[in-house]
Amino acid sequence: MRTPRGKLLLVLAVVLAVAGTGWGVAALLRSPADEAAARRPPEPSLVTVAVERRKLVATVVVSGTLEYGSPYPVSLAGVVGGSETTQRATRAPRRGTLAEGAVIMEVNGRPVFVFFGTVPMHRSIVSGAKGADVEQLQKALRRLGYRAPATGVFDQATIAAVSRFYAKKGYEAQQPTLELRQKRDDLRRAVRTAQEVLATERVALDQGKDVLPLKAKLANARQDLKEAEQALKSARAQDRTTEDEAKIEAAESAVRAAEEKLLAARQELAQATATPTPASSPTGAATAGPPGDTRLLELRVANATAELAAARSALERVLKEAGTTRAARLTELGKNVRLAREAVATAEQALRQARQLSPVKLKVANAQRDLAAARALLAEFSRTYGITVPPGEVVFLPRLPARLHKPTVKAGEPVDKSIATVTSSSFVVSGSVDVAEAERVKPGLNASIETEAGKTVAGTVTSLGGRDAKGAVPVTITPTSMKSLRKLAGAPVTVRVTIGATDREVLVVPAAAVVTATDGRARVQVEIAPDRTEEVEVRTGLSADGAVEVTGDLEPGDLVVVNSA
Repeated sequence: MRTPRGKLLLVLAVVLAVAGTGWGVAALLRSPADEAAARRPPEPSLVTVAVERRKLVATVVVSGTLEYGSPYPVSLAGVVGGSETTQRATRAPRRGTLAEGAVIMEVNGRPVFVFFGTVPMHRSIVSGAKGADVEQLQKALRRLGYRAPATGVFDQATIAAVSRFYAKKGYEAQQPTLELRQKRDDLRRAVRTAQEVLATERVALDQGKDVLPLKAKLANARQDLKEAEQALKSARAQDRTTEDEAKIEAAESAVRAAEEKLLAARQELAQATATPTPASSPTGAATAGPPGDTRLLELRVANATAELAAARSALERVLKEAGTTRAARLTELGKNVRLAREAVATAEQALRQARQLSPVKLKVANAQRDLAAARALLAEFSRTYGITVPPGEVVFLPRLPARLHKPTVKAGEPVDKSIATVTSSSFVVSGSVDVAEAERVKPGLNASIETEAGKTVAGTVTSLGGRDAKGAVPVTITPTSMKSLRKLAGAPVTVRVTIGATDREVLVVPAAAVVTATDGRARVQVEIAPDRTEEVEVRTGLSADGAVEVTGDLEPGDLVVVNSA
């Protein structure tokens, strides 16, 4: 049974609940006037920004790639060696730094050297050749320490320097090929033949007979055949020439000396290893200690081993060269025999069919002209005969040292195109800017290079190109320091080129705050009281990043209007 007090509390609770519910419903209900007032836009107000004093820097942003500069494709100017056979890479180009005189690759076992020069290799440099390319080669040899004149003429002194350079690099300068030697012999033989013909015609002129000279010609041809067959027979019977025997004997002697040296070194090492080093005991008596330091003796053994390997390798090369020389000599002598037989057959036929086809005097005149022509051809050939520099064995680069960036030929592939791309050892950023911005970018401007990893490197604008197909202007920026950039090669970067900057702190306002009136003068509106402004005339200067330098009756902290509503 509830008490009167409990009933009173219950009634009060119900009253309070009803009152709260009524107040909540009343708060949610609005009159049409209240709703219209709530939807009314706020009163217009001014948007202002404070005047600042700071330094202002104007930049142009360039997106580009960090890469090695001055890419240059390298091609061979012609054949490597003296043969026109298929040119095949036997040692491919390798990435790395190329110094002057380095071997960039091998073709058919022959080297391709790199030298500094702006005149491209374009021909075989033969004895007596003249030109800027010859002088360029001479200067390169001089820089490398090989005494050569700088006359622009490929003379005997230059040939000697070339031979020394090749030998130092482990190669032999290009000697006349078998075909060239055979051609020289043919030309010499042509001179002798012309001399014989002239002598024959003169005898015929003196004696009035044509048959006697033909007999003499046949006798000469038979004598030549006999001598050629004898030379071939002697060569076949002789395995090696005296010169080859001397070279082989010297090489074998070198091997024996190297073996003796190695044996002596090993014996010394074994003796030193086996003999303990005396050591003193506390009582003063000598005791056996640990072996002494044998590193010097071990080094001698290693050096002697290397010398023996080198001597054996040299002996193998001498034996191989002797075999090659003998085969070439037999081939040449065999050809001489065939030519001599042909000469005999020709002389026999001429003797059988001897007849006077033209007046003898005319024959003498023709023989004189033939002899002069044969001598001229021999002299012209002899002028360029000897050691040569084939067009493919030298590559001139306009900048050294250079970096071989990308080989384009592999070992075993034919060499009929570009062999590699070289670059400078320094980095550049290659990018482009719009034509409008390019007008403000000049070579020599400072720049800041930013990588994706947040690294910043100072740089300088070095060049601008012409407009490309997309209407942009290529621009090249060079870092002032190449330190730590090697790992970033090929990475995209952002460059900020400084096109202008104030040398001190200046008054700066947003560019949107400056208005040019009809009289051409620039003004800003300064808030002097809430919703009250006055115009202040200013002079504008450098603008950057949406801000502009101004001078006028302004102070830092003044509020300038950037909108009027």
